[in-house]
Amino acid sequence: MDLSKLTIAQARKDLDAKKYSSLDLTNAYLDEIVKKDRDIHAYLEVWAESARAEAKKADEMIAAGKSMPLTGIPLAMKDNILIEGRIASAASKILEKYRASYDAFVTEKLKAQGAVFLGRTNMDEFAHGSSTENSAYGPSKNPHDLTRVPGGSSGGSAAAVAGNLALGALGSDTGGSIRQPAAHCGIVGLKTTYGMVSRSGLIAMGSSLDQIGPITKTIEDAKIIFDVIRGHDPKDSTSLPDAPLPSKKPKVIGVPRKFLESGLDADMLQVFEAKLASLKKQGYEIRDIEMPTLPYGLAVYYIVMPAEVSTNLARFDGIRYGLSVPAATIGEVYAKSRGQGFGPEARRRILIGTFVLSSGYADAYYRKARAVRSVITDEFKKAFESVDVVAVPTTPSPAFKFGSKADPLAMYAEDVFSVPVNLAGVPAVSIPMGSVVRDGVTLPVGMQFIAPHREEETLFAIGADVEKQGK
Repeated sequence: MDLSKLTIAQARKDLDAKKYSSLDLTNAYLDEIVKKDRDIHAYLEVWAESARAEAKKADEMIAAGKSMPLTGIPLAMKDNILIEGRIASAASKILEKYRASYDAFVTEKLKAQGAVFLGRTNMDEFAHGSSTENSAYGPSKNPHDLTRVPGGSSGGSAAAVAGNLALGALGSDTGGSIRQPAAHCGIVGLKTTYGMVSRSGLIAMGSSLDQIGPITKTIEDAKIIFDVIRGHDPKDSTSLPDAPLPSKKPKVIGVPRKFLESGLDADMLQVFEAKLASLKKQGYEIRDIEMPTLPYGLAVYYIVMPAEVSTNLARFDGIRYGLSVPAATIGEVYAKSRGQGFGPEARRRILIGTFVLSSGYADAYYRKARAVRSVITDEFKKAFESVDVVAVPTTPSPAFKFGSKADPLAMYAEDVFSVPVNLAGVPAVSIPMGSVVRDGVTLPVGMQFIAPHREEETLFAIGADVEKQGK
């Protein structure tokens, strides 16, 4: 059992053929966690005892001929996705002891399959970040180079999959938080169409932006998890109705060349162009397109997102649940609980969001940002009239060293290629496109494909072609 090469698809075949049991597979991952996670810190909590019990139950399902795609598959869950009875802290001190009172929609789907839950993974506090350095419990590390970030905010989930500490994982993506760590760790990350996967049971960051999605080693594995967790949820008012997904073979790749000037490292551009050239040899047409508003996506995102953050985090007040610091007045309880419970980045985003929504400034900032967001959405619609997918690098640079982007604006710039996708609500996938060298270390980098609403199947098709080139 070579965990470095094992995929969900292969494990499914092996389990059903009785080559090994789910308990054997689960123990292999738990052993690997014991060996390596002290250095990587992908997990905040490992559920070894219950994972083994779930694996035994899965083996019974397989023996009875009731196997499903994820039966007995060991997975990791980002710490902002609820599992009944489990702590879900969103890597924040304010929710350090909060135990979920119900299952998230995606958790119910995975439990129905008989999946094995290995533990909850580290993340930027309340998903605020691009490096996992904002976790209240310390950063996760990139398995390719422990001096570098794994990306964020789903950095723990990506590090777990890339470090062979889980066969697959769930993350959440508000502005690139699945795709960025997938790119930095050399694996696949899928951001689904807004509303395709229910947000019920996801601790909210930006309600009009958040989406749960899979982080896996291959595009085939991403599709396996996606097919399980998607579906209409009556408890989520933004959940899309069930309907067959469009399926077509993409032929034309659009490249917004002007957008690539937005801080992209020279060697990253070289690798990106090389991958486009190889896709052209496979029969794809590469077409330059104009999307002039995309560079403004970063500014728009960092107005819309903090506004939604300030609203969503208002509920953590020291009264209803979570950390409560005793004080003489209710005002002091609010101030002390939030002051001690929230980290610096959460406080920064709450303050920015409160400012852009405040009287006298909402027109100048928030409403203008919403107007530009509509223009970005329309630009994607127009682009998809002439191309099947849009391609850009996932990130402007490879994984960076801890502390090298202490300036918040430098950190926010890491999101430049990923945030327009969330603003438009369209699906996108990050797939490894090669590597670059930094300080003598070879680091993976990712290529992002963006498709029209509900066209995840298009992403799976082109993703499969990209993976073929790497074999």
